[in-house]
Amino acid sequence: MTTIVIIGGGPGGYEAALVAAQLGAEVTVVEQDGPGGACVLTDCVPSKTMIATSVRKQALLDGSSLGVNFTGGADGDVGGVHVDLPQVNERVKDLALAQSHDIAARLTAEGVRIVKGAGRLVDPQVVRVGDETINADVVIVATGATPRVLPGAEPDGERVLTWRQLYDLKDLPEHLIVVGSGVTGAEFAGAYRSLGSEVTLVSSRDRMMPNEDADAAEVLEEVYRRRGMNVMGRSRAASVKRTAHGVVVTLEDGRTAEGSHCLMTVGMVPNTSGIGLQECGVTLDRHGFVQVDKVSRTSAPGVYAAGDCTGVLMLASVAAMQGRIAVWHALGEAVQPLRLATVASTIFTDPEIAAVGVSQRQIEQGEVEANVVKLPLATNARAKMQGFEDGFVKLFCRPHTGIVLGGVVVAPRASELILALSVAVQHRLTVDQLAHTFAVYPSLSGSITEAARRLMLPVTSAVL
Repeated sequence: MTTIVIIGGGPGGYEAALVAAQLGAEVTVVEQDGPGGACVLTDCVPSKTMIATSVRKQALLDGSSLGVNFTGGADGDVGGVHVDLPQVNERVKDLALAQSHDIAARLTAEGVRIVKGAGRLVDPQVVRVGDETINADVVIVATGATPRVLPGAEPDGERVLTWRQLYDLKDLPEHLIVVGSGVTGAEFAGAYRSLGSEVTLVSSRDRMMPNEDADAAEVLEEVYRRRGMNVMGRSRAASVKRTAHGVVVTLEDGRTAEGSHCLMTVGMVPNTSGIGLQECGVTLDRHGFVQVDKVSRTSAPGVYAAGDCTGVLMLASVAAMQGRIAVWHALGEAVQPLRLATVASTIFTDPEIAAVGVSQRQIEQGEVEANVVKLPLATNARAKMQGFEDGFVKLFCRPHTGIVLGGVVVAPRASELILALSVAVQHRLTVDQLAHTFAVYPSLSGSITEAARRLMLPVTSAVL
């Protein structure tokens, strides 16, 4: 029987463990925080739970366009809609713990041994946890990553915060300054603005989310500004200091922004130092990420890695797939290498932004030849009924074969709508096949089949 030890119990670790156990391996998961890891306990699950509350409140505030009106107000709450932050945070924490317990129960039911503690590699086939030494035929490193800290802007857990410290706040921040306008910054900035905080978003680039689809980022920034957010472009933070009643963020050009709290969202650093990786022959890049190939192998024989510690698209779905691929390869099962071109991603803003496959940037830079169609969500009948005006569906296909190469969806529940495009990209479907698929009328998904029909027309009719 093959013995597998997994260091880290996040998506990359516990999904690998489940597959390994089902294939008959003897599996041990070493995790210091709890099954599910940071993803479940402090990051993805808590943040999306809180965002769900903010989306629900924003829907109430936007209800006037559908004839739902609120009168009066309490304690200055807009429209009389009150947010009980301690209750919100309690629900966030309870849900995260419940999810962790569910994962633990599933692992135990499959015969996986869970060891609480910090694992360290002392040999490519030996892991030490405290005083215990565990021998393994295969080791999978899935230790995740930690919020990056900028010198001069060290979090104190009270006024200067990482996103892992938000759920201990007793009161809604009066004015939250979010430093960093990537995916995490954009998500939290939008959530707290909808919950009722004044929000300033500090972006070092000329627009928020510079690595995402430009059309999508433009839509979201317009929505944020309309909701009253102060978006500061080309503004790199130099330091964050506490004041008597809040914080002051000093920018590199000398300007300052003052608020009650500051949330730092400036990237992640891998949890790879001090756990014996390099000493055992595992190669790290200059940022400390574990170097892996398409089947999750590291440079050390018998040692694999998965998840955020590899720096390969920091998504829970990618971590889970890396972990599964590692197990399949290690146990000699049939396996397909990780194909990043088929990975779907979502930004859980309001509206959501989801994408899969090639990007508009690749097309514009001549890396990929494609026909493009973009349909505004406002023309969709269901969107009109629900009062959704912001967003679009964008579809890319090959000019001659019509094979779907990718797409972008900006809409409520774009995370669900993107599945149709993911299936198309994964299985190399054509726009003709999409176009001939029945969509419910009225539905937001109808815009996907409509976009496909547009791309069946001559090339001259495709519009950017």
